Amino acid sequence: MKYFKKLIGKKCYLSPISVEDAEQYCEWINDAEVNKFMVFSSHQIGVEKERTILEDMIKRNAHIFAIIDIEKDELIGNCSLFDIDHLNRKAEFGIFIGNKTYWGKGYGTEATMLILDYGFNILNLNGIMLRVYSYNKRGIRSYKKSGFKVIGNHREAKIIGSKKYDEIYMDILASEFKSIYIKKIMDQE
Repeated sequence: MKYFKKLIGKKCYLSPISVEDAEQYCEWINDAEVNKFMVFSSHQIGVEKERTILEDMIKRNAHIFAIIDIEKDELIGNCSLFDIDHLNRKAEFGIFIGNKTYWGKGYGTEATMLILDYGFNILNLNGIMLRVYSYNKRGIRSYKKSGFKVIGNHREAKIIGSKKYDEIYMDILASEFKSIYIKKIMDQE
């Protein structure tokens, strides 16, 4: 698979999503350890449905990127800005690292910073929000490290077995973000 370096970090880069990766995404999102962090974790998604989801996101003008390990040129997950409201300059953010060998190593934080840079400095957004379940401690730490702040929660919004978990809402504003990539590109002569 050929990937394209749209936004480049130190550990990973973001490439426009490829529908050809649908099978790999399908494998990851059907892994209970991976999908427990996703909003749609209870859905059954086969390869054709995943292909359709990716195609629909592209058609709806969602900005969805593959996350690629910069050293190995290996697909490790994806991230996106979706439900974009250009009039009010806001969007929602989602991310997952499907390849578990990359968990806890900073790839998600760097990919988050790259897509925030894109959202604020290329799409000219003012606010980006996300939703995360309270049991996703690693994700919450990563989002806070990227500059997101908790703005509220939906109490007991997720029930797994007999346990109830909150859905936490977080956001970040353009004025709170410092560019890690776009500024370097623009400062070059």
